[in-house]
Amino acid sequence: MTLLANSPRMVIAGLSGDSGKSIVALAILYRLRQDGFAVRAFKKGPDYVDAAWLSWASGSPARNLDSWLMGMETAAQSFDKHCLRLGFNLVEGNRGLFDGADAAGTHSTAELAKALQAPVLLVVNVAKMTRTAAALVLGCQHLDPNLQLAGIILNRVNGSRHEMVIQTAIESATGLPVLGAIPAMKGGILPDRHLGLVTPSDHKNMDDLPRRLDAVAAHLDIQRILSLATTCSPLNVPDGTACSDVSVQHQLGNNPVRIAVVRDAAFNFYYPENLEALAAGGAELVFVSALEAAELPQDIDAIYIGGGFPEVHACELAANSSFLRSLHAAAEQKMPIYAECGGLMLLARSIQWNGNRYTMSGVIPIDVDVDAVSHGHGYVEMTVTEPNPFFPEGAVLKGHEFHYSRIVPQLVMPLAACKVTRGTGCYDKRDGLIFNNIWAGYTHLHATASPEWAICVLRLAQKHKAELRTRPAISIQSASALSSPELDQLSSLLGDAKAAPVLP
Repeated sequence: MTLLANSPRMVIAGLSGDSGKSIVALAILYRLRQDGFAVRAFKKGPDYVDAAWLSWASGSPARNLDSWLMGMETAAQSFDKHCLRLGFNLVEGNRGLFDGADAAGTHSTAELAKALQAPVLLVVNVAKMTRTAAALVLGCQHLDPNLQLAGIILNRVNGSRHEMVIQTAIESATGLPVLGAIPAMKGGILPDRHLGLVTPSDHKNMDDLPRRLDAVAAHLDIQRILSLATTCSPLNVPDGTACSDVSVQHQLGNNPVRIAVVRDAAFNFYYPENLEALAAGGAELVFVSALEAAELPQDIDAIYIGGGFPEVHACELAANSSFLRSLHAAAEQKMPIYAECGGLMLLARSIQWNGNRYTMSGVIPIDVDVDAVSHGHGYVEMTVTEPNPFFPEGAVLKGHEFHYSRIVPQLVMPLAACKVTRGTGCYDKRDGLIFNNIWAGYTHLHATASPEWAICVLRLAQKHKAELRTRPAISIQSASALSSPELDQLSSLLGDAKAAPVLP
């Protein structure tokens, strides 16, 4: 058993989605960093956007802890591996405190908090209520007495009298301290769009954000919150290798490969564990912008295109025709390409967005429409049923999807390797389009939950390198690609260094 005698930690939870827990989490992290504390952030569930904001506020990659994908024990091991022993560790929950995969609340924020033996700070939206807030908190206490509720944050408070009445009601009924009361703020702190919050790279008013977060933090008892985090019980985590890099380390032996990772404002949905797994397996990661680079980097052996918001940047992507041509040329050379969601859209012939259609790379013979309603939102479980270069037939893959785009139906659809048993996928309960050496699907996989993913990508890259040693070189402007970071510099992978304020 691994015994953590310290690792101060706190889970920020809400009664529902949009309760204000993200703003509270960002305000706490930002204020503590300003005060010189070492902080680390985690996001419960598979969400990329919240994790990107937590990464920005904490200054290091925020890890996703998702017990549905990876199991509760592995989620706890991931926390054990990445938390600060002598610093403040914050876990932002998702949805409501007890909302999980079923009526019993399996895989909920509450269950994760208990697994981490972490105190819970509950954010309550008190707009248009007073003593009812006390009833809601009391109900949470009684629903699960084993949960360590430590304090309450009131959100959308309408004046000092409103705050006083609710605080008195909650503290007298529950015995829990009210550790903050945030007034209703016009316009909110972070704008949202069709997939939730905007990302840090797309936020239009980053210069003003630190001031607004400081205004939120001024309404929180930061010192008492920090004190509660330091008094939690020692965490016992079973030893295991589930979240280690052992399964992918040295997959390539003495024959390393170079993998291009398309990362910019349009494509920024990457779990840090996925990138680390590729690097641990012997890959040199070469980051390139589909918005700015003229072409793909030279001497690459595979391409990884994550999710993001290509529709928002569709005009810029379509204008960068030289990059789109280089991507098409790489696909014609049968270079392995792994694309998720937004990556699938980049490989399509076109994207329709807000009434306009934009030309993409045309690697896969499909067109994509982006609509006003979601076409897939939640967890995915699928079984590989067709031969493909990436995964063996019969393999069961678990991931998640969140897309407002859909493939336009056509007479002949590309082959999809997987049968989706939970979720939506690309079409007709199928996902994982197979075309040449390409896998393109709406399902996002997490390397901790699916370690075979990195192994497959690495081996395909090595195979491609061996088969095409004498292939004609693609003309590349190598200066357009970002330099590959060392493994210990992966702290910047989810953040936007240009947008982040300089902290002491």
